Amino acid sequence: MRFSPVLRITGALLLLFSTAQLVPVAVALFYNESTIPAFLTAFAITAGTGAVLWFASGDRRDLRSRDGFLITGLFYIALGAIGATPLLLTNVAESFTDAVFESLSGLTTTGATVLTGLDDLPRSVLFYRQLLQWLGGMGIIVLAVAVLPMLGVGGMQIYRAESPGTIKNANLRPRITHTAQALWLLYLGITAACALAYWAAGMDVFDAVCHAFSTVAIGGFSTHDASLAHFDSVAVETVAMVFMALAGMSFALHFLALSKRNPMVYAQDAELRLYLGVLAVCAVIVIGLLLRAPGESGVVREGLFQVVSFATTTGFTTTDYSGWPLAATVLMTFAAFAGGCAGSTAGGLKMYRVMLIYRQGLREIRRLIHPNGVFPIKFGQRQVPDRAADAVWGFFATYLILFLAMVFVMLVISDLDFLSAYSAVAANLNNLGPGLGDVAANYQNVPTAGKWVLMTAMVLGRLEIFTLLVLLSPHYWRS
Repeated sequence: MRFSPVLRITGALLLLFSTAQLVPVAVALFYNESTIPAFLTAFAITAGTGAVLWFASGDRRDLRSRDGFLITGLFYIALGAIGATPLLLTNVAESFTDAVFESLSGLTTTGATVLTGLDDLPRSVLFYRQLLQWLGGMGIIVLAVAVLPMLGVGGMQIYRAESPGTIKNANLRPRITHTAQALWLLYLGITAACALAYWAAGMDVFDAVCHAFSTVAIGGFSTHDASLAHFDSVAVETVAMVFMALAGMSFALHFLALSKRNPMVYAQDAELRLYLGVLAVCAVIVIGLLLRAPGESGVVREGLFQVVSFATTTGFTTTDYSGWPLAATVLMTFAAFAGGCAGSTAGGLKMYRVMLIYRQGLREIRRLIHPNGVFPIKFGQRQVPDRAADAVWGFFATYLILFLAMVFVMLVISDLDFLSAYSAVAANLNNLGPGLGDVAANYQNVPTAGKWVLMTAMVLGRLEIFTLLVLLSPHYWRS
C-alpha cells in the first residue's frame, strides 16, 4: 500500500478546506461578533495539518484508482473531526462528540442536529453550519459522477452504462477536472437561483443564502429551531419544494439538458420518471391518510411539503409530524430509503438501484416460468452487465444487514424505543436527518455511544458503504 501519495492528496484537500473556515470570519466582522479568534484558530489548525501532510510526503507518483477508497475515507473522517474545531472553540457544542456529530452531519448533508437555541447562536456559526452542508453536497456530486463510477462502488458503474450521451463515460467534459469545474458552475448557479427565489419569497439575505446552501445540498440544516416553519410562508415552502426536487435529480442530467438546450432530456430518463412518480404517489397517500385523521388542518400543504422533504432526504420541517398517523410517517421514511437520483445530492439507495432490483426480481420470476430463457436487464437501449447487477444486489444486502445491525446496537446501548432507534438509524444512514419518536426534533438526548453509531451510519450512507468497507478487507492492504 502506498501511503505517501494518499497522505499528500489528503493534505491538499485539507488545505483547500481550510479556506472555507475564513468565510465565517467575514460574517462575524459584518455582524460584529466575538467568534473571529475561534475561526482563525480553526483555520490555522486545519491549514497546518494539511501543510504537514502535503510537505511530509515527497511522493509525486500518480494515484491509482484503488487509492481513491483510502483518500475518500480519510478525507471525510479527518474533515469531520477537524471541521468540529470552530464548534468547540465557540462553545456551541457541549462536547467533542457533539461537535464532531454536528460537523459530520453537515459534511455528509445529513442534517441531524444536537444543537438547540439556533435562533440565539452567532450568525457566523450558523453560516458555518450551512456552508459545511453546501461544500459536502458539491463533494458528493463530484464523487458520484466523476469518481465512484471508476471505482465501481456498489454498482455505480451502472449509472455510467445506462446514462445517455456524454454522461456515459462519467465525464461531462473530456477530463475529470473539467467535469468537476462544469458541475461546480452548475451547482453554484442553482444555489444562486435558489437564494434569489428565497429572498423574493420574503426571507432576508442572510436566511436566503443559508437556506439555499442547505436546500441545494439536500442537507436540511436551518438557522432557526422551527426550521422553515419559522417563516410560515407558502411562497417560501414552494421555493423549497421546487429546489429540493431539482437537487434530488441528477446534476449530470441538468448539465446535459442545459448544454443541449433540450428539456426533453428529462423526459427520456427512466430514473427521473421513477423519482417523480415516487414523490407523487407518496404525496397522494400521505395526504389521504392525513385527511382521514381527525383534527388535522392544512393537510395538503403540510403533507406535500413533508413528503418532498423526506423523500429527497432533505429534512426540512414545517410542522410537528410526530402526531401524524404512524402509517404516514413510516411511509415517508421508506421513501427516504429510495432517496433521489444518482449524481444528485440526495441520500438513500438511489432510484437506479431500486429500478434494477425491481427488474432483476421480475427476471427471476420469468426464469422460474421459463428455466431455459434468456432475459437480459436493460436500461433504455443498453443491457446491464451481470457484474453490475450483482454489485447492486451485494450493495442492497450489505445496506440492509448494516441497517438492522445498527438498529440492534442502538436498542442495546440506549434507552430509545424501537420506533426511535429504527428511525434514527434510517435517518442517518439515508442522510435524511430528522427521525421519529424521541429523535424527531433533535439528537441531543441520544447517549454518546449512540451518537458515534449514528455518525458511522452517516458516513457509510454518504460514501456508498463499500467505499469504507473495502478498507476493512485484508486484501486491500496487501497490494
